[in-house]
Amino acid sequence: MFNENALQGQHILVTGASSGIGRAAAIAMASCGARLCLSARDAARLDETLQALAGSGHYCVPAELDGSDHIVELIQKTAQLHGPFSGMFHAAGISMLRPAKLSKEKQFDEIYASSVKSAMALARAASLRGVMEDGSAIVMMSSVAATRGQAGMALYSSAKAAIEGLVRSLAVEFAPRRIRVNAIAAGAVETAMHAQLTHTLGEQSLSAYEQKHLLGFGTVDDIASAVIYLMAESGRWMTGTSLSVDGGYSVR
Repeated sequence: MFNENALQGQHILVTGASSGIGRAAAIAMASCGARLCLSARDAARLDETLQALAGSGHYCVPAELDGSDHIVELIQKTAQLHGPFSGMFHAAGISMLRPAKLSKEKQFDEIYASSVKSAMALARAASLRGVMEDGSAIVMMSSVAATRGQAGMALYSSAKAAIEGLVRSLAVEFAPRRIRVNAIAAGAVETAMHAQLTHTLGEQSLSAYEQKHLLGFGTVDDIASAVIYLMAESGRWMTGTSLSVDGGYSVR
């Protein structure tokens, strides 16, 4: 769909690149000419993604993306070693379906560390000298859950709402450097994580859930295309927004 030179010369960090949306986006961006830094905690699965990439110059930085000061320092050192980034795609995160009465502090910490704290760590790193090029782009994964309520999704929904608030403020803060910051609010995308969340649903419930998406469930490639759009010159006039890629879920 995109020209093979759409991201030519760009050096892009992809978190959560070991599977799902992160892996699909990495493969798609490499096919458009980007040089990628792949990060996730599973080194073996990261290497599988690495082997699937077109082009050359790609590399892996395995890490537990928990939003700690260590992650900020790691990104800074990576930029010093491999050159400043021209893009960051934050796909890392976990999903969780758990009613409030069964939610513990541990689950709260886990979901916020993997999504919100790690997103802020990327932003903190991007603000440091030599880490991010002026005129570059940051894209973070959000969800329709950020604006649509659903029982059992309080932790996940609040984390994604936090991502969207973060994006809006960062867009203002980074505007003097023309660094664009956007989110993608995805509907249900068929991934291993999606399968884990829906495996307990009966056939009727699963069908009803899919029908809430006017165009059915999405694929990882649907999200990857949106990432490229926001990373490339095509997204040069977009910042501080959450792009809905949800098969029509949010209009029901």
